[in-house]
Amino acid sequence: MKKYCAMILTLLLSIAAFVGCAAKAPASTPTAAPTAAQTSAPAPAPTQTLAGAQDQAAAPKYVFLFIGDGMSYPQFQAAADYLGAVADTDEDGILAGSESLNFMEFPVAGSANTYDSSSFCPDSASTATSIATGYKTYSGVINMDEGKTTEYETIAEKAHAQLGFKVGVISSVNLNHATPAAFYAHQASRNNYYEIGLELIESGFEYFAGGGLKKVTGNEGTETDLYELAAQAGYKVVMTQAEAEAVTAADGKVLIIDEHLADSDAFQYENDRPEGDWALADYVEKGIEVLDNETGFFMMVEGGKIDWACHANDAGSTIADTIAMADAVDVAIAFAKTHPEETLILVTGDHETGGLTIGYAGTDYDTYLANLQNQKISYAKYDSDYVAAYKENGTSFEDVLKDVETLFGLKAEGDAEADKLVLNEYELGLLKSAYDKTMAAEAAELTQAEYILYGTYEPLSVTITHLLNNKSGINFASYAHTGLPVAVFAEGAGQEQFEGYYDNTEIYAKLAALLNVA
Repeated sequence: MKKYCAMILTLLLSIAAFVGCAAKAPASTPTAAPTAAQTSAPAPAPTQTLAGAQDQAAAPKYVFLFIGDGMSYPQFQAAADYLGAVADTDEDGILAGSESLNFMEFPVAGSANTYDSSSFCPDSASTATSIATGYKTYSGVINMDEGKTTEYETIAEKAHAQLGFKVGVISSVNLNHATPAAFYAHQASRNNYYEIGLELIESGFEYFAGGGLKKVTGNEGTETDLYELAAQAGYKVVMTQAEAEAVTAADGKVLIIDEHLADSDAFQYENDRPEGDWALADYVEKGIEVLDNETGFFMMVEGGKIDWACHANDAGSTIADTIAMADAVDVAIAFAKTHPEETLILVTGDHETGGLTIGYAGTDYDTYLANLQNQKISYAKYDSDYVAAYKENGTSFEDVLKDVETLFGLKAEGDAEADKLVLNEYELGLLKSAYDKTMAAEAAELTQAEYILYGTYEPLSVTITHLLNNKSGINFASYAHTGLPVAVFAEGAGQEQFEGYYDNTEIYAKLAALLNVA
């Protein structure tokens, strides 16, 4: 009897071991983030999991990829909390909570690591390269390996060449800036703006829209104008809103440059955009009109000024431009309702910028996010429209304070306990020191302490936004990028593939698998 019991026990243990091994076996081999040694190889093959091994009829025909540059969890959560704050509390004084942005309600949410081959605080060129090609590279490099010899084909290029999809690239910053460039260009340096512009033209993509091209005649100003070359290559080059409104699919390839360009030939900040001027959402709507066809299209849309606002530690502008990107997502959602089985919408970020956090030492457990609605102007427009005049006219600190109250809500006088926007003696001292630094006849090199206070921004402007941020219960830790992971929201055909926590290179791999491109 003992002999038979032992035999049975041995058999059961063998079965258990077999089942355990089977349970641990992956459904398919995942695509690991490429190492430096691997990046000279061809582009990674698409990952196919059991869940993703669907018939091709279920593959998306219309793909929207929204990238909030510099947008991680703090940026969209701050925007949602701000909307909840301005909606106010209920009649009993109880906080109503956040008002989620549309993409925060997508059925699938994942998270992606953002480090690159240089740093855990990566730049836009390398992170956009990871999203577009599935490869890591150095900061500053666009779609090339660390040796800067091997070029990587992008998901947009593959969809264009292999599937016959029309392709659109939209950005609220310069169209040859790093993030949009990562979907059509291959350069050892993101600063090769003219060469990137040439690749934009050579791509043959059907729709480009956004901020003006940088270095249109090259670094020395002697090269042929990029807009002229685009027209020669068959692009309809559009420079006014009226012309943009008249564009149709019959125009073929289109390059639209926003008529109302602001700082560095990018879109105006949403805080500064007059009613009637086109927003990011309008360019997405026009893009759908140009790209829509029976074969399919791929559209990448960048909310680039989220990043610029975070670099400058301007929370009000950060929130406004994050909401503007959500408005653009609304346009894609409306399109998806007419093609519910064929459309995939992804919303993510390339990295986080500024070390934004909801909470500040000076407000302890309290937040006053509704204070941010007092900001009427971005830091950049304040620089150009006000600070420049202060310097020219020698405007007094007392007169500057009047503008600060009108444009940002900060007050030099009043009861600081009763009114959270009243500056206390310490805060007024910070503002006066910044004013003195801005108004100094000769710009002296910043000390380390001054860099912590002002970064590379106008001391007066960045101090005003710092004070308003802090009085609202918001703070920034950096003028650069940070290493936070980004969210990946998905809705539509293949949405389930984007669940979980993974590397940003997997965004490419998952898309490539769904589209069946290699």
